[in-house]
Amino acid sequence: MAAFVINDTMMKLVFADLDLFQSIFMRGLMLSLLTGLLVSHRRQFRYRFSRHDARLMVQRVIGEIGAAVCFLTALYQMPIVNAVAIIQAVPLVLTLAAALFLGEQVGWRRYSAIVVGFAGVLIIVRPGAEGFNAYAIWAVVAMLFMVLRDLSTRKFSQSVPTLFVSFLTALGTVIFTGAVVLTRDWQPMAAQHYGLLATSSGFLFIGYLCSIKAMRLGEVAFVSPFRYTILLWAILLGILVFDEFPGFWTLIGAAIVVGMGGYTFYREHRLARRLAVTAKPTAE
Repeated sequence: MAAFVINDTMMKLVFADLDLFQSIFMRGLMLSLLTGLLVSHRRQFRYRFSRHDARLMVQRVIGEIGAAVCFLTALYQMPIVNAVAIIQAVPLVLTLAAALFLGEQVGWRRYSAIVVGFAGVLIIVRPGAEGFNAYAIWAVVAMLFMVLRDLSTRKFSQSVPTLFVSFLTALGTVIFTGAVVLTRDWQPMAAQHYGLLATSSGFLFIGYLCSIKAMRLGEVAFVSPFRYTILLWAILLGILVFDEFPGFWTLIGAAIVVGMGGYTFYREHRLARRLAVTAKPTAE
């Protein structure tokens, strides 16, 4: 989570001088190189997707592109902690989407947590309030694209290599943003811009690797709530780098979103344990 916020911080610094799409394109190019080297080392380039997984891969790339463009657009104009706080509602929206589109059973407790969590997002966004930043809507749309990305990922076959998926996602982002960059004026880049973008892509790469490792080695119910530590890093770096102090209502809304997200993880863990016990064969 610290690595992800450092990545966001570097990008926000780059946006002071460079075009949004040019920045995303350059970061994606560097990230593709890093991920591609590791995929090559593990000899995963030979993997062939089934038709089902190929369709999901396309959906995931669309979700990632939309999430990156919308979130970074919001980050360009908003305090980093506000943008990060809004997208912490992703697990809540993901639970709702899984119930609506995947037929997963969701009880009244988790539905209640989703409703309260959405109220927390509205407190952060505060539409109609003085000082409301319309770019908060971009962060909300980014959250929906992230749900599309994560929902597609959840439906992949077990045999699909995670790193290869990450590489193709980064490559898809490069192709899309590269096409957009061709229609815009290329802005000259100094050594500091390359340094910031290299640092951004490097920490994004580290974030991906650590997340994959944590989810594979640790128990999901224990590891998942740690995603909310990203808010602590966002607050810290927002203050130290941008002199951005989170407002009272932002902290209240973030606390509600985190609380409801943590409760949802807890309920899902309890349900998984109950199903595991029910499915366990009895001794004769």
